[in-house]
Amino acid sequence: MQSTDLGNKDSGKIWHRKPTPATRDGYRPRRECAGCVAGWRPARGGIIVNIIHSTSDYLPKVLRFLNVAFDSSGDRLMAGDHQGNIYVFDLCGNRFNLVQRAAQACTALAFNLRRKSEFLVALADYSIKCFDTVTKELVSWMRGHESSVFSISVHASGRYAITTSSDTAQLWDLDTFQRKRKLNIRQSVDIQKVFFLPLSNTILSCFKDNSIFAWECDTLFCKYQLPAPPESSSMLYKVFAVTRDGRILAAGGKSNHLHLWCLEAKQLFRIIQMPTKVRAIRHLEFLPDSFDAGSNQVLGVLSQDGIMRFVNIQTCKLLFEIGGLDEGISSSVISPHGRYIASIMENGSLNIYSVQALTREINKPPPPLVKVIEDLPKSKLSSSNLKVKVMSGRVQRPAKLRESKTQTRILKQDLTDNFENKENELSDGLNKKRLQILLKGYGEYPTKYRMFIWRSLLQLPENHTAFSSLIDKGIHVAFVNLQEKYPIKSRKLLRVLQSPSKFSNLKDLFDYIGPTWIIQDNHPISRTLSSLAHWSAIFSDTPYLPLLAFPFVKLFQNNQLICFEVVATLVINWCQHWFEYFPNPPINILTMIENVLAFHDKQLLQHFMNHDITSQLYAWPLLETVFSEVLTREEWLKLFDNVFSNHPSFLLMTVVAYNTCSRAPLLNCNLKADFEYFFHHRNNLDINVVIREVYHLMDTTPTDIHPEGMLGVFVALTKGQYPVFNQYPKFIVDYQTQERERIRKDELDYLRERQTVEDMQAEVDQQKVEDDAWYQKQELLRKAEETRREMLLQEEEKIVQQRQRLAAMKRELKRKEMHLQDAARRRFLKHQQNQREMELRRLDDEIERKVYMRDQEIATTAKDLEMRQLELESQKRHYEKQYSRNQEAATKEIREDADAYRQKVNLEEHMFHKLIETDQSQSLKTQKLIEENLANAEQACIDADWRIQALHKQRCDDQQRNECYQEVAKLLRENRRKEVEVLNAMMRAEAKKWGEAEEKKFHLTSEKRASTLSDASRKGFLEQELSDAFEHAKNPLKQEAPRLQHEHVSSSCLTGTSQLSDVSKMDSSSQGSQLVWAGLSPPATGNVCCLVAPMAGTALPRTADGKWLHAEEFL
Repeated sequence: MQSTDLGNKDSGKIWHRKPTPATRDGYRPRRECAGCVAGWRPARGGIIVNIIHSTSDYLPKVLRFLNVAFDSSGDRLMAGDHQGNIYVFDLCGNRFNLVQRAAQACTALAFNLRRKSEFLVALADYSIKCFDTVTKELVSWMRGHESSVFSISVHASGRYAITTSSDTAQLWDLDTFQRKRKLNIRQSVDIQKVFFLPLSNTILSCFKDNSIFAWECDTLFCKYQLPAPPESSSMLYKVFAVTRDGRILAAGGKSNHLHLWCLEAKQLFRIIQMPTKVRAIRHLEFLPDSFDAGSNQVLGVLSQDGIMRFVNIQTCKLLFEIGGLDEGISSSVISPHGRYIASIMENGSLNIYSVQALTREINKPPPPLVKVIEDLPKSKLSSSNLKVKVMSGRVQRPAKLRESKTQTRILKQDLTDNFENKENELSDGLNKKRLQILLKGYGEYPTKYRMFIWRSLLQLPENHTAFSSLIDKGIHVAFVNLQEKYPIKSRKLLRVLQSPSKFSNLKDLFDYIGPTWIIQDNHPISRTLSSLAHWSAIFSDTPYLPLLAFPFVKLFQNNQLICFEVVATLVINWCQHWFEYFPNPPINILTMIENVLAFHDKQLLQHFMNHDITSQLYAWPLLETVFSEVLTREEWLKLFDNVFSNHPSFLLMTVVAYNTCSRAPLLNCNLKADFEYFFHHRNNLDINVVIREVYHLMDTTPTDIHPEGMLGVFVALTKGQYPVFNQYPKFIVDYQTQERERIRKDELDYLRERQTVEDMQAEVDQQKVEDDAWYQKQELLRKAEETRREMLLQEEEKIVQQRQRLAAMKRELKRKEMHLQDAARRRFLKHQQNQREMELRRLDDEIERKVYMRDQEIATTAKDLEMRQLELESQKRHYEKQYSRNQEAATKEIREDADAYRQKVNLEEHMFHKLIETDQSQSLKTQKLIEENLANAEQACIDADWRIQALHKQRCDDQQRNECYQEVAKLLRENRRKEVEVLNAMMRAEAKKWGEAEEKKFHLTSEKRASTLSDASRKGFLEQELSDAFEHAKNPLKQEAPRLQHEHVSSSCLTGTSQLSDVSKMDSSSQGSQLVWAGLSPPATGNVCCLVAPMAGTALPRTADGKWLHAEEFL
């Protein structure tokens, strides 16, 4: 088992070597306890990979996965942890990607079935968000729930989604992301689950009181309600699961019982009791199968002990299990195609299981049933004999191999064995003879391996390229209007058929197949009949081809290539000589059947002839529908197991056998309608008896009338390209095609002419209606005109009277208006005076406030400068302290070096004195100690060499450190140089900025002065106009003479204002100079504010409190 830690990676590989769960883990047999099923299970549970997510923070921890979901293909899954990290795992591409960080725990996940790159996630804040896995962007944000959302169900079309919380369920439109409907409930009853039934338009709602309702998605009309469970069962439903065909509902709860409901019959049809160690069921999931057509038989049951057991709901047998007491499972999801199982473990990790590895032992094909032949005497054996071991009965499980008996028999080798073996060997390693022996022993092939055996028997080439070229041609023109003649509910199945039919409604279409064949489509299927028509022209004109191909279309609806090749192989081999009498039924084939029937049952044939019943009535309906009208699904499959395993004449013999086995009811029929009903509906007939009769007829029919002599042997489709099919009268087909084209053109011409006539008639009718309407309108207009003329005369009289009254009212209103204008003028003058006084007060307050603010800024700037000075002093002391520390460290290092040197010198002197003492002692010793002294000297030399080497190594280390110190010092000097340059650049930039600030400040001051001068001139102009108004009010007769003076002064004021604006733009040297205009001087404060007197060149004085005198007071 491989283990992958996601860590902090956003993407990567899921596994680093190809996983082989069966080979790696192996299988081991186990014996269940009493009352349980004995079986096999994987030693390690068939685990492909174990995925964990741990963080590498300061305190490492494992992030727990909470939810997992597969997409519609089944090869990608999405998982989210409790911190909101959402990963997408591509099992085919062996890649994982982090697609979103939601920053909060996710409570439910689901893929958007219409837009494959989008997914839905329910978060802990009760909202649902839609993200894109490619762009990783938020697509939509849906709100509306007031509690945690624990389930998201998406409709099969991908247009709608249902989100479920404990108090409500809401239906969303995924095209607009708007809430469409909301399910309201009583407060006393909570919701368990609300979800779409697979491949249908039905919503199933399950509540905590065990009530289950079915609703129509479009209208939300309640279709039905399931009855209450039996009173003997006190279980409350907690978990639910539905098969892929939407027929069976499985429900469980806090009990070891499972309830299976049939949604078609709306009743509880089975209760399954799990083993006693199962006390509660936490999750249910059906295991899909490629060959069960959606009616899933295996149900996965997750119990409270963390073990998920898979049982067959038909046989009630335990097949295998995953998980364990030490590695418990929290939740589990199965891929749509049934290949993988993704389980979230109780420790927070994610396990991915291989269903193929788990079911390898279960899905083993059944052993062949071989008859035993006695051996010859040993004396007659030769080296050419073949020794074979055979076993009677079925091969048992590995745990029971010791119970089966093995017999050894000697078979004499035949000379033709090699040829027959080559003929019977199939492409997939199967042997046709052995398959026939197995078929005769069991009567049919195993259900799980039937499709595989059929493909081997028919030797299908699987020409993908050739079939794609047929598909690319689209729907054949003969099948364009199929929907009008053949109203099938499933649009996908309609695309599969695309051919005319004799049935008028859906019920008649499926009656001959039976209710077990009505399966809703899941995957796109090819247009099989259109491909056949493109392959050979005759199939576009064959009326019975839909009946012939329909059972195979339903059987192979998930594999378009196999469906086409099976039907083509059937036509080439089992439909030989059918098209020689086209468009009539195959008279030659029917004659063969009639000859065989005459040989084996003359009485029945005579009965047919007496009532004018021909082979076109008792044989042709069975052939053109390949018995699908008269047999059930299981019977039909069993029959065609034998048909595909024998000579093509077997199908014709089956028609004869069906008639002979039904001779009793047929002899009782006397009306032609009874015979027609008999051969178009199911009858009470055992198919096993019919098959045995077919084999009897194959063996007892004479050679001269046996169809085997007239029909060719089996011929498989060629590889690469399909063979040309022209076994039909080409001139008839061409003639029909030409006639059909001519009729189509004539019909188009007729329709075109009829449309022209209808258009002309419609125009005439429309013109007549318009003329009638016009005359009626003219009459109404004439009457209306007379009425309006009378009304106008009356209105004119009224208008004359109203004009007289209006003139009187106008005179009265004019008089009132003059009085009101006079009062308004006086009120307006008073209001203007008040406004001017208030404006002057506001200006004074603004000047005082600005002076105060400037003083505050100066004080604040001074404090900032003091604080900066203190910071600089503090920084200076800090640098001095650091410098002293560095000096002290350097002094300490020099002192340590001096001490080390001193110790080294003392050691050398000690060694030198010791050497002198040694030399002196050696002179006093005798000759006997010479050898010992030499040995000591040699040892001393060795020690000295070792010390020299150590000293040399220390010197090398010192030299390297010195070089490193030099390099570091060089880098430090370079850094200091660059820092000085940066500081100089910053200082220059600072000086430049200060210069710009000073310039802008001076410019602002000049602008303020110019604005002040402009305000003063404008105020003087307004005061002058006010004084003129007062003067005019006092002396109205003397207004002409001063007016010219006032106009001259006003123009002078305006001219002065422009001059002041020019003066404000001068340099700073003119800041202190005086401005002279009309004899006025600027105030001491720097703001020019003066009023012009009525006489030119005279300035109005101020009062003691600093206010300007009005013109009247000054005069």
